[in-house]
Amino acid sequence: MTNEQSAIRTIYFSIIGNTSLALIKGFAGFFGNSYALIADAIESTTDIFSSLLVLFGLKYAKRPADENHPYGHGKIEPLITFLVVAFLVTSATIIAYESIQNIQTPHTSPKPWTLFVLGGIILWKEISFRLVIKKSKETHSSSLKADAWHHRSDAITSIMAFIGISIALIFGEGYETADDWAALFASGFILYNSYLIFRPALGEIMDEHLYDDLLEEIRIESLKVKGVLGTEKCFIRKAGMKYHVDLHAIVNGEISVTQGHDIAHNLKDFLKRKIPNLGHISIHIEPDA
Repeated sequence: MTNEQSAIRTIYFSIIGNTSLALIKGFAGFFGNSYALIADAIESTTDIFSSLLVLFGLKYAKRPADENHPYGHGKIEPLITFLVVAFLVTSATIIAYESIQNIQTPHTSPKPWTLFVLGGIILWKEISFRLVIKKSKETHSSSLKADAWHHRSDAITSIMAFIGISIALIFGEGYETADDWAALFASGFILYNSYLIFRPALGEIMDEHLYDDLLEEIRIESLKVKGVLGTEKCFIRKAGMKYHVDLHAIVNGEISVTQGHDIAHNLKDFLKRKIPNLGHISIHIEPDA
C-alpha cells in the first residue's frame, strides 16, 4: 500500500469516528444538561468538515506531475492544513462565546451519567490520536498530522468537560457553571493547538529547512554510489508526502562529461531506491579540488 492510500484510509477512519462522536456528544450534552459536552459536539462537527478537506487534499496531492506542476500537486497539503486550522479557530471561538453566555445564565447541573459518556469519548479520542499521528509520521503527511491533533484537542476538551462536570456534581449548588468554565478553558487549548499545527505547515509552504536527519541520510547513502567522492550543497523542500532534493555531488575532475552524467543518473536512481519518499532529485556534479 502506498503512503497516499494509507493516508486516505486513515482519513476515512477519522470521518466515521468524528461523525459518530458528534452525534453521541450532542445528544448526551442536550439530555444531560452539559454545555461542555455540547461544545465537544461542536468541535467534532467541525472535525468532520476538516477531515473531508484533508481527504480532498490527499486525493488532489496524488495527481502526478504535469506540464503546469512539474513537482506534482503536493503543496495542496499545507494549504489544506491552513483551512483545518481555520476550522479549529472558528470552533474555539464559538465554544468560548457560548461558554461565557452560559456562565452568566443560571442553569441546572449536568447529569451524573454524562461522566461515563465522557470517559468512553476520552479513551476513543486518545486511541484515534495515536493511530493517526503514527500514520502521519509513516506517510510524512502534514495534513494528516493536523487531523491527528484534532483528535488530541478533542480528547483534551473532553477531559476538561469531565473535570468540570465532576466539580459541579461534587460541590453541588453554586458550582453549576463548572463545566462551562471547563469548556472555556478548552477553547484556549484549542487555539494553542491551532498554532502548533499552523507553524510547521507555514514552514513547508516557505520551504523552510527542517530536515537535518534526512539530509544526513542522503549524504551517507550518496557515498555508496561508485564515483561519488563526497557531497557539497544539499537543499531539501517538502511537497505533500514527497521531499524534493537539490544535491551537489563531488566526482573526479579528470573524468569525461559523459562519465559524470552517468554517475549523476546512478546516484539519482540509487537514492530513489534507498529513500522511497524522495520526489524530484536534481544532481549537480562538482569536480574535486
